[in-house]
Amino acid sequence: MFAGFEKHQRRVNGVDIAYRIGGSGPGLLLLHGHPQTHVIWHKVAETLARNFTVVAADLRGYGDSSKPPADDEHRNHSKREMGRDNVELMRELGFSSFSVLAHDRGARVAHRLALDHPHSVKRMVLLDIAPTLAMYSQTNEAFARAYWHWFFLIRPAPLPETLLEADPEQFLRSVMGSRSAGMAPFTDEAFSEYLRCLKQPGAARGICEDYRASASIDLEHDRADVAASNHLRLPLMVLWGAEGIVGRCFDPLKEWQHVATDVRGKALPAGHYIAEEAPELLLSEVLPFLLG
Repeated sequence: MFAGFEKHQRRVNGVDIAYRIGGSGPGLLLLHGHPQTHVIWHKVAETLARNFTVVAADLRGYGDSSKPPADDEHRNHSKREMGRDNVELMRELGFSSFSVLAHDRGARVAHRLALDHPHSVKRMVLLDIAPTLAMYSQTNEAFARAYWHWFFLIRPAPLPETLLEADPEQFLRSVMGSRSAGMAPFTDEAFSEYLRCLKQPGAARGICEDYRASASIDLEHDRADVAASNHLRLPLMVLWGAEGIVGRCFDPLKEWQHVATDVRGKALPAGHYIAEEAPELLLSEVLPFLLG
């Protein structure tokens, strides 16, 4: 995986962020989702590196990045801090502005990053999410049943952490394998990496705190932006899986149009894990947009 890439770790914003870097040209930041790591991009990174300097980072709390302590307000795992991590990382690597391709939790980080640092992001692609505030405020039974982990992981410590740590592999298979494509999209090598990282001390805490932040401090930040009409003003593409839950329970394009001024998007014939289920299709959509 990641032929031609180098793996490094850099201290930024008080944490160590692990990342792979490869290619040449304008900067392109790749951010992963739960319960995975930057390895989700292994089927597309090499092609993207033909046109960009690709930086695939592990979010704080995930992968080989730092696992900060929990705090009462969940600030250590807010999308604001996660976004600042990656802005500082890209600046350290020589990119004062860059594009972003992000999935799931990483896409929520990217949303906040672009709001807080609008001059840092040129173009952005978000995969299989609607805005966090919209998804919480419009939760229905179908969504709650499919995304049960949203409500399990925000329970007070230590219950969710204890159950994750008891059987990390079962948790991974329960979350990832319950989607429309089952376990088929995940190579043995990639799954082994996801499992290795989930077994690390502090990983369960990082995951739970990420979700607790999304249900608390992140919503406060989002509501403040809505009240101030602080919208995304960069070129934005949103893509979601036609076989996934987000498109069934929400109208992703409509919801992003509420918070962004220049947005386009559509459903793709895939489920939630687009970069691993349909890598060639994803590349055919995002490359013309990112190069535009």
